[in-house]
Amino acid sequence: MLFNQFSDKLQKLEKTASRLEMTALLADLFKQLTEDEVLFVCYLLQGRLVPRHKSLEFNMSGKLATRAIAQHISKIDIDNKIPDKNLFNQQDLSYYQKMIKKIYKKEGDLGLAAEIIYELVARQNKDKKNKNNHSISQVFKLSISQVFKLLTKVARDEGEGSQDRKIVATAKLLSQLNPLSNRYVIRVILGKLRLGFSTMTMLDALSWVKNNDKSDRQKIEAAYNKRADVGMLAQGYLACNSKGEVTQFLADYEVTVNTPVVPALCQRLNSAEEIIEKMGRVLAEPKYDGLRAQIHINKEKKPHYQVFTRNMDDVTHMFPELKTALVNLRCKRCILDSEAIAYDQQTGKLLAFQKTITRKRKYGISDQAETTPIRFYVFDLLVLDGSSLIDLPLFQRKEKLTELVSSNKVLLPTEFIQTSDSEELKRYHSCQLGEGLEGAVIKKVDSKYRGGRKGWRWVKIKEVEGKQGKLSDTLDCVVIGYYRGKGKRAQFGIGAFLTGVISEDGGVKTIAKIGTGLTDDQFVKIKAMADKLASVKKPSQYDVPKELEPDIWIEPGLVVEIAADELTESPLHSAGQAMRFPRLIKIREDKNWDQATTIKELAEIKVS
Repeated sequence: MLFNQFSDKLQKLEKTASRLEMTALLADLFKQLTEDEVLFVCYLLQGRLVPRHKSLEFNMSGKLATRAIAQHISKIDIDNKIPDKNLFNQQDLSYYQKMIKKIYKKEGDLGLAAEIIYELVARQNKDKKNKNNHSISQVFKLSISQVFKLLTKVARDEGEGSQDRKIVATAKLLSQLNPLSNRYVIRVILGKLRLGFSTMTMLDALSWVKNNDKSDRQKIEAAYNKRADVGMLAQGYLACNSKGEVTQFLADYEVTVNTPVVPALCQRLNSAEEIIEKMGRVLAEPKYDGLRAQIHINKEKKPHYQVFTRNMDDVTHMFPELKTALVNLRCKRCILDSEAIAYDQQTGKLLAFQKTITRKRKYGISDQAETTPIRFYVFDLLVLDGSSLIDLPLFQRKEKLTELVSSNKVLLPTEFIQTSDSEELKRYHSCQLGEGLEGAVIKKVDSKYRGGRKGWRWVKIKEVEGKQGKLSDTLDCVVIGYYRGKGKRAQFGIGAFLTGVISEDGGVKTIAKIGTGLTDDQFVKIKAMADKLASVKKPSQYDVPKELEPDIWIEPGLVVEIAADELTESPLHSAGQAMRFPRLIKIREDKNWDQATTIKELAEIKVS
């Protein structure tokens, strides 16, 4: 498929608000792709060149991309003859850069600015050439595969002079594509494709290709949860030519070291009695307030280990202490699920999440490792020497884990109890709270490991009354935008921010406007993070009543943990509910926006 044809389809997706229509458009796109193109398109649809767990960034700022666009525009020649250097009577690139910045300021989208200026200048050039009886036709012949490979070459260019080479290569690529394609290439380079759908919509579309419905969706999602690489999954699934082949492919699609497993997450129940009644015999362990760390160990290749967060980012560089911790680990290949937590070297006391997250940096990791040491509390074993364990009962996985992780000061097996007594469970939960932890995580003792919040396998009780609010749990909310500050807050440029939860169709509905209970530092940090995601127009995922529209919209990407006294019915908020006395607990830098609290989960959060 030609890239300009692909861009036409992206434009249709961008203009579509309906999830069902998006699914149909994606399915139609998948049907027209070659096997290689499926892989490339799945990553491009996410604004990437590789799956999330692999790192390949363009390292091109908006400023560098603007220079590339300007260089391309300055050399436009519709009939591939002599460039019109007198276009607009300008002698250098600065004029074009100013034009691009002016359009960007109005549109809030550098990709759209690239498209608009291309059309404007090409039209001007076309008119001039018409007067001189020149040919004005131009054919754009680059395929998806060709563009993908050229973009990959740009991203991989490193070393001295690489910035200038990236600008030249990007300008050359833009010159071989039509204006609409320029829009999407620039967005991919900046990591902001703005299509308004998640990976789950893509999985729906795969099922539609084969069945014209979502009948395969659960099986496809189960496969994705084992090996979170939508490109490889789509490529294999679409290559199947019969239902039998599909069934076999999905059955064989198994967990593998070095590709993250979608983490299992907790559902909510509100009392020990309710938990025992629903789950029977359970295993209870401490709920730590740390950074989820899925550790992949493969001593047969280098590096010997990788660490992935809950949202499947590769953060291996953050944890140099694992190099020595794994030496005596008795396995060649395995996957450990754990919680990474900073601790005080003098007292051994566990530190707050905010201290742990200081490891999330690019530079100075060794120094930070000395001042902020980390322990990994390991609570599950998903693979052992190449064999998947996710279908084994939890208690068997725990037995194997205990044998594997011992006599280690960095990797510690999480302590736990087994019980079917609600009173014992209640006492255990209270004991963990008394230790300064977040209570207990309770797991069905014979449960299989499954990604996400499906089924009553893992649940949590987070006792927050008198500390964080009267609701039985906090909410993880998506920041939709913010309002400019007035009075004392004018100095921060932010006075309040609007938050939302995930709707049934994967969009975001408003639930709270928050402007109290924040420190000055929190206001400054939230504004700084929000400004990096600022958007001139409302993102398509948001359902926001006119009365609540913020001064500054931001793209989905910033998640905050919010406590409140209660949830009340709301005729104003699009979620249909509002948080009473909402207040910020912390910024959830470890979560993607689509991992925020859902409207369905609100029903499980009660007043304690």
